[in-house]
Amino acid sequence: MKNFPLIKKINSCRVCKANDFTKVLTFGPTPLANAFLSKEKIDGEEYFYPLDIYFCNNCNFLTLGHVVSPVELFKDYVYVSSTSKVFINHFKTFSKQIYKRFKLTEGSLVLDIGSNDGILLRPFKDLGTKVLGIEPASKIAKLARKEGVETISQFFSAQLAKKIVGQYGIVKIATATNVFAHIDDLDEVIRGLDILLDKDGIFIMEAPHLVDFLEKRYFDLVYHEHLSYWAVSPLVKLFKRFNMTIFDVQKVDSHGGSIRVFIKKNEGNFKIEKSVSEFVESERKKGLNKVDTYIDFGKRVLQNKMELVTLLTKIKLSNKKIIGYGAPAKGNTLLNYFKIGNEVLDYIIDDSPLKQGLYTPGTHIPVVSPKILDKYKPDYILILAWNFAQSIMVKYQSFRENGGKFIIPVPIPKIVS
Repeated sequence: MKNFPLIKKINSCRVCKANDFTKVLTFGPTPLANAFLSKEKIDGEEYFYPLDIYFCNNCNFLTLGHVVSPVELFKDYVYVSSTSKVFINHFKTFSKQIYKRFKLTEGSLVLDIGSNDGILLRPFKDLGTKVLGIEPASKIAKLARKEGVETISQFFSAQLAKKIVGQYGIVKIATATNVFAHIDDLDEVIRGLDILLDKDGIFIMEAPHLVDFLEKRYFDLVYHEHLSYWAVSPLVKLFKRFNMTIFDVQKVDSHGGSIRVFIKKNEGNFKIEKSVSEFVESERKKGLNKVDTYIDFGKRVLQNKMELVTLLTKIKLSNKKIIGYGAPAKGNTLLNYFKIGNEVLDYIIDDSPLKQGLYTPGTHIPVVSPKILDKYKPDYILILAWNFAQSIMVKYQSFRENGGKFIIPVPIPKIVS
């Protein structure tokens, strides 16, 4: 373990630019959640970074206190969206709804920031629109190109936006799904959007909703890639600085509860729906504007830690075998913060070939193919990819029928037999 020199400590709020923060939760030094290790590297040097959450007392924005270089975070990125059938279906539905609602045509250009392997753009392309992905992880971008999705392997910026307009034209729909929380310099991105978008163009973002994060104890959504923890109220203030307006907000099921936010230029011809003020008011009533809300959340996380560790310890003491299912980034937050290593989980199975054969950061648990279940018969499966728990349990119904049990770790640890 080595504490890496800090790339950057926040000194101003990326929403309101104030410098008035209160630290509300700390996870301690933690490895990067997607920095999986090869067998040759598990005994080598490994970097651990501070993982602390701060509350802006001025605009009520929740953020990590330290920013790791995006190059460090994404250069060897191994998360591939299309390994999840749930997400594939989610984005197929998304694309159909947007295509119909905003009357897109064959000439409409849809651009996705953080496009991964093209999971969102493929269905838009199938509907007949022009598409363009922006994905800085070169290996993932290559996968998208193989599937016929034109992808630029760079970080999005105002300068890149100018090049895109010159080469591809004005954008009708720009999206950023589960990526807006990853971006430090939001000013640069929004300036780029202003350059890209048609006067009636729309930016649509999706991110886990802070309300669900708090109410359902989704603490494991905290990792170094997730710099921002979004509610609607701070987003309204952020886009207002750039003469842009949120005109609709929808609740969606992904990641245990997310918001889909629709943003237009002020001159854009879209009615501001009641949903915007309703979300803002609901968040206020739930105390998202009070620092004590987040301090209390930290206490509940510690309770979760105690309950899950106690449960797993009892199972191991009874000589039962436990494995993990899914090796998502959030799983590594849970494993490292709760100090759950290979003495508890014999291995973790994951559907992504990019992760199979590697070891989890910090805890060094081997990640293997689900095929191993045919040979190795565990007694319990700890579902680290809890947002897909229902589909996982359906997929492995035979495991349950043969006496196996699942453990769902959040919001309250429970055994499902």
